[in-house]
Amino acid sequence: MREDFAGLRELLLVAEKRSFTAAAAELRVTPSAVSQAIGALEERLHARLVQRTTRSVSLTEAGARFVAELRPAMEGIRGAFATLESARGRPTGTLRLNVPRLAFGPVIKPMLARFLTAHPELRIDVTLDDGLRDIVAEGYDAGIRLGERVDRDMVAVPVTGDMRMAVVGSPAYFDAHPHPRHPRDLAAHDCVNYRHATSRNIARWEFEVDGRELTVAVNGRVITNDNEVMVLAALDGQGLAYVMEHTVTEHLAAKRLVRVLTRYCPSFPGLYLYYPNRKNLALKLRALIDFLRARP
Repeated sequence: MREDFAGLRELLLVAEKRSFTAAAAELRVTPSAVSQAIGALEERLHARLVQRTTRSVSLTEAGARFVAELRPAMEGIRGAFATLESARGRPTGTLRLNVPRLAFGPVIKPMLARFLTAHPELRIDVTLDDGLRDIVAEGYDAGIRLGERVDRDMVAVPVTGDMRMAVVGSPAYFDAHPHPRHPRDLAAHDCVNYRHATSRNIARWEFEVDGRELTVAVNGRVITNDNEVMVLAALDGQGLAYVMEHTVTEHLAAKRLVRVLTRYCPSFPGLYLYYPNRKNLALKLRALIDFLRARP
């Protein structure tokens, strides 16, 4: 067997995304090119790695075993490139980030243009994803998550201050419903529910009452996995929404939304940039960390 690595990156991306089209979009090639690269790899290895049907793409048993061995090896290769990059003294290449939608506004949006201007040889690939991904297995350089969701074996760098949740409803909603005075009063209200992207469970609303945590399961006719949809539903008078405070600041100031139960919504650790504890930190990631730390 020839000792070349053609097709390996394509295989890892197809394994991650379960799609030739999505893998091709990331590589900026055609799906046919990805298929041909993997086909050539399978021919060299004399093994079928990917099972293709008209509706889905999955790994074969042999493919799953091969990918499990391949991922840590590719991490080692990335580390070698990081060492070379450090020797050159400037960040280059593509910085891949996995970021929840709620982090785009307060973290990514205000820094993106300035960061790219400061580092003209860098590209940044931002995936908006509210699921809890394995950033190492899926080839991301770093992720952003709420502090409570970052695994303990990761290095975590705070990128915002503490945050708070807010319970909000429209003036029209409160024209027809009394203001809740206590979290338990939510049982009598229509509420917009949030479904977690990874577990698929409906989130409970978390409060603090007399120094103790109180979680409440609420009912309502709207369920979504997107914060923006929750805010829009509240604006339309469809019920109360339990959302990040920073996502409704302007609506509250303009009196399009009314906030309730504020005293029961304590602050909590905000958003963190996190990444694996590697021996050689890529210069491109170091540049991002330094940039975020230097923000006013």
